[in-house]
Amino acid sequence: MFTQGPFLALRLAGLVLISVILMTVDHRLRYLEPVRAVVSTAVLPLQYLVNLPHAVGSWLGTSFASREELLRENTELRRNQLKIAVKLQQLDALDRENQRLRTLLKSSGKVGERAVVAELLGVDLDPYKHQVVINKGSVNGAYVGQPILDAHGVMGQLIHVGPVSSSAILITDPSHALPVQINRNGLRAIATGTGSLNRLDVQYLPNNADVQVGDLLVTSGLGGRFPPGYPVAVVKSVRRNPGQGFLAISATPTADLDRSREVLLVWSGRRVTEAPPP
Repeated sequence: MFTQGPFLALRLAGLVLISVILMTVDHRLRYLEPVRAVVSTAVLPLQYLVNLPHAVGSWLGTSFASREELLRENTELRRNQLKIAVKLQQLDALDRENQRLRTLLKSSGKVGERAVVAELLGVDLDPYKHQVVINKGSVNGAYVGQPILDAHGVMGQLIHVGPVSSSAILITDPSHALPVQINRNGLRAIATGTGSLNRLDVQYLPNNADVQVGDLLVTSGLGGRFPPGYPVAVVKSVRRNPGQGFLAISATPTADLDRSREVLLVWSGRRVTEAPPP
């Protein structure tokens, strides 16, 4: 600091003493706070100037990124978006399946007999046959003639039972007939399949029978296959032909025959007492 003066060691001791005094005054009395603020304000432009090359380099690197890199990043983002969309679709499907199962469980609580939820494995594509395959068989206690239902009504009955899977005929199959009765007045009839998933024919009711559009048809329990009281169909049209001895009645099945993925296997009264297999 001085071109002329005391020895170097004496100068160093003086500087150390001055530094200690300044640090003590700043720590105890904070007299140097205004000085520090002024110095930091004065140095701020220098800090910006020192950081300027790095900021300019980052901006240039971002601005002049290669087209291939941007395309690659865009492709990766599209792939991630597709994966997320697929997962969302799966979640939506699981949510709908959960709702269907909850509806089936509520329906099984109303049944009163023992019931097991089964899942459809396949559908017969023959237009003249309405049959499905389910994932329950003899190991689950299934038997030929066992009724199957969905959450809204009767779907059909089992016609072939294997160890782990079974085939069922739907009530709309042309070869299927089901004893029913009108829920409003108890009139008995036979509901036969027409080959159309949304229509049944109701036979053997005379022209003077009390049948109205909107009447609910339920199983009568006759024949020993279907327990009584299950919804089957709703009367859609009633035609009286003077030259015929019976009414021409068509009805719409209550079950979702073309949409249900899960069904209920119901053990009727003569089977419910059998113990389920281990």
